[in-house]
Amino acid sequence: MPSINLLPWRAELRKRRQKEFLIGLGAAAGLAVLIALGAHFTVSTMIDAQQAKNELLKSEIALLDKQIEEIIALEEQKARMVARMQVIEKLQRSRPEVVKLFDDMVQTLPEGVYLTGVKQSDRRLEFNGVAQSSTRVSAFMRNIDASEVLAKPDLKVIETSAPGAGSKFTLFAQLKSPSAEPEASPADKKRVKEAAR
Repeated sequence: MPSINLLPWRAELRKRRQKEFLIGLGAAAGLAVLIALGAHFTVSTMIDAQQAKNELLKSEIALLDKQIEEIIALEEQKARMVARMQVIEKLQRSRPEVVKLFDDMVQTLPEGVYLTGVKQSDRRLEFNGVAQSSTRVSAFMRNIDASEVLAKPDLKVIETSAPGAGSKFTLFAQLKSPSAEPEASPADKKRVKEAAR
């Protein structure tokens, strides 16, 4: 006799398929959660590593900034020392120049002219004085023109007060640039070597 299945097979098939679908859905959700957690962990690890690098860079930058400040301070100190050395060298070079200037002033000053004041501003000299006449001031200016140390005389003021009292004057002149010292002759060099022996 033939067997007839009277069980509701369609309902059982539907239930089985629904159960399989729910299991697949749960597995997919679990897998998605695992992927999200793995991505979060990876990103967190990368962020922590980058923050550690940033902190290292910040500390190195702070160290470099401190070294740069020290270098700048040393450069400023060096510049001050160089400026002092230049002033000292300038003073050393000008020592013989001052002697020559005073000697030349005495030689260029004609009779009847008296200086009451001399001011120097860099290479410019200001002479204040009294002369018996304006011709004496002219002679002083000619002497300055012929001088080895002074040049460019420029008369600014000449005042004649009472007769016989003389003329007050203000005159400017320039100091000539110091020329290089002449090289010693071979005979002088030979004498210096012999004296050193």
